[in-house]
Amino acid sequence: MPADTAAEPPPLDAFASDPRVMGWMQGAPPPPDKQVRFDDGGMYTFPKLRWSFSNIRQLVPTTRVARGEGPVCVLPRADRDDLDAVTFLPIGSNTPMTWTQSLAANYTDGIVVLHRGRIVQERYFGALSAPRTHIAWSVTKSLFGTIAAALVAEGRLDPQAPVVACVPELARSGLAHATVRQVLDMTTSLRHSEDYTDPQAGIWDHGRAGSVLSRPQGYTGPQSFCDFLVGLEQDGPHGQAFAYKTVNTDVLGWVLRRISGQSLGDLLSQRIWSALGCEQDGDLMVDSAGTEFAGAGFNASLRDLARFGEMMRNDGVFNGRRIVPAAAIADIRGGADSAHFAQAGYLTLPGWTYRDMWWVSHNPHGAYCARGIHGQGVYIDPAAEMVIARFASHPMAGNMNLDPTTLPAYHALARHLMAS
Repeated sequence: MPADTAAEPPPLDAFASDPRVMGWMQGAPPPPDKQVRFDDGGMYTFPKLRWSFSNIRQLVPTTRVARGEGPVCVLPRADRDDLDAVTFLPIGSNTPMTWTQSLAANYTDGIVVLHRGRIVQERYFGALSAPRTHIAWSVTKSLFGTIAAALVAEGRLDPQAPVVACVPELARSGLAHATVRQVLDMTTSLRHSEDYTDPQAGIWDHGRAGSVLSRPQGYTGPQSFCDFLVGLEQDGPHGQAFAYKTVNTDVLGWVLRRISGQSLGDLLSQRIWSALGCEQDGDLMVDSAGTEFAGAGFNASLRDLARFGEMMRNDGVFNGRRIVPAAAIADIRGGADSAHFAQAGYLTLPGWTYRDMWWVSHNPHGAYCARGIHGQGVYIDPAAEMVIARFASHPMAGNMNLDPTTLPAYHALARHLMAS
């Protein structure tokens, strides 16, 4: 086979790429060949990302999302030893896989499974441990989508209002004629690509503008997230098709800052994080102007993320306290226009929709989830009374690479818990 057509070797598996095995950032200082750095882009490359995702605060600026001063709400435990052997068929495969095998296949860094509010399984791998925070990537979107849905339910945010009514700075951008609802459900039409495999895609320019990606020498582009957003161009009529683009959530973040008068870190702390009885402060990546990365910048501990999922499962109530209006949860769970979603062509998500920054399955269990690149997720199965929170560091960013061994595994575990 000619050299230019030779297949690339497969990436190291979950065990060989374990950060402890690789020796990343060990030593004082670590040897140059064992350092994980921001300035050379190494923190986002595999296998270094298996260390960096659990150590974001050492690499980029962040702002605190306070857990508050109240007591920790301890999650009760009912650990089970019968989950590892649960089997399922991955999408497109005739070879059964076990739950345990799926954790390795998806480069899981940590997983918590709740059943009826009790921890039935909790596992950590690689650089992650219970008290350590991990980047949640686009799970962040669902947190701010939930806050927006709550404000809509409370009558403080009009979903049909034009975005520019809140953020007039966008009047000359491609969002000049978009509504808050179109931003929330990502049915805006923008000349912006979210293709993680294309280094020329807009998502990379977005990251460089916000300083979450290193900038090349001589960089003269936008200097902040807001600078980038005002330069977005329209690419067709809004409101006709779902198109997943992180810039929508950063626009939503700008709207939330305006109507609340708070930073996103303080807003998230006040509305959700301090109300959950979390164990750890969270934190949000910020750009050079101190603006938080609403689209993907949140870091949290795994059990705290599970608490958030359990609150959602209980229709906005946790630890005896209403945190989110029930109407907001109902709006999320109800999903959106299936014809809009179908146009996006997600082969692993037939019949799904996207509402308020949440992915809604419309399966018989009414499952819905928050999803982030490289395998981050909160999966809620109301019928099975199950919540799964997962952090991961898969070599491939897109969830299409994880869905075949994630979605059927979650559903199989739900059926098992319902039957036992």
